[in-house]
Amino acid sequence: MTTVPIAIIGTGIAGLSAAQALTQAGHTVHLFDKSKGPGGRMSSKRSDAGSLDLGAQYFTARDRRFVAQLRQWQVQGHVAEWAPSLYTAGSNGMAFSPDEQTRWVGTPRMGALCRALAADAQATYSCRIVEVFRGRDYWQLLDADNNSHGPFSHVICAVPAPQATALLSAAPKLAALVAGVKMDPTWAVALAFDTPLDTRMQGCFVQGSPLDWLACDRSKPGRSSTLDTWVLHASAQWSRQHIDLPKESVIELLCGAFAELINCPVPEPQLSLAHRWLYARPAGAHEWGALADSDLGLYVCGDWCLSGRVEGAWLSGQEAARKLIEHLEA
Repeated sequence: MTTVPIAIIGTGIAGLSAAQALTQAGHTVHLFDKSKGPGGRMSSKRSDAGSLDLGAQYFTARDRRFVAQLRQWQVQGHVAEWAPSLYTAGSNGMAFSPDEQTRWVGTPRMGALCRALAADAQATYSCRIVEVFRGRDYWQLLDADNNSHGPFSHVICAVPAPQATALLSAAPKLAALVAGVKMDPTWAVALAFDTPLDTRMQGCFVQGSPLDWLACDRSKPGRSSTLDTWVLHASAQWSRQHIDLPKESVIELLCGAFAELINCPVPEPQLSLAHRWLYARPAGAHEWGALADSDLGLYVCGDWCLSGRVEGAWLSGQEAARKLIEHLEA
């Protein structure tokens, strides 16, 4: 058992999963994140229309370990099932397309789950770590304001692959492997209307459009907005092609694509906002679980190490913690 804390960079579901497993095993962890709070791509955006899920829209569970964890979260009130009226849209128009998949969301907003997981953790937010380096005996972290943090016995990088690569200079082979992971961007737009749109559709998978997903955010359990709120996700291809477009132009173009798809009048929204996720999802599939240079004490986890889904992120964090604990006990 180490008495020197373990640093975890990133407070998305992967980092929080690793922190939970390590804490349960009796280790002390310290979390760092560049954002104002936890959640990563599972965080929610506060607005005049209430909280909006601009990142992860829902998640599913296939692995028995994640299913068991979900049931605990459900009992604790952190998640609930979302059963939207699902459609698909393509060259032949929009069609009702129900399925048997169980979908889960954080409640009363997606980010509430991560905030609950981080509630008792020692964490430093609004702190962008730019370098991980080895001191005489332990690891130190350097932030963007040139402040040093440490000492730490081990470091877990739980951030998107392009960001993790920059933090792994002390482990060149690990850095080279992570550098090969490509991640796709996603432009997200939220719209809020005074009166509900005249449609039964609450979620839609889209092909052949600038959009690849749209959802009625207010239809999710626990949401209390008095406005009719919608979230639109652009396709990876469209997002790459328009990666540096001003937010106002992104809103205009994606709102136009939304109006073409939904087959009902779309009035001027009372609220509109856009958010660019530079590293929204991995471009390819990997089955690494988590990556490690155990001799150095550096570990890497994230959804991109597995399925690219929320479940994959949680499992990857668990695997990073398992590898670290096994190394300590060896």
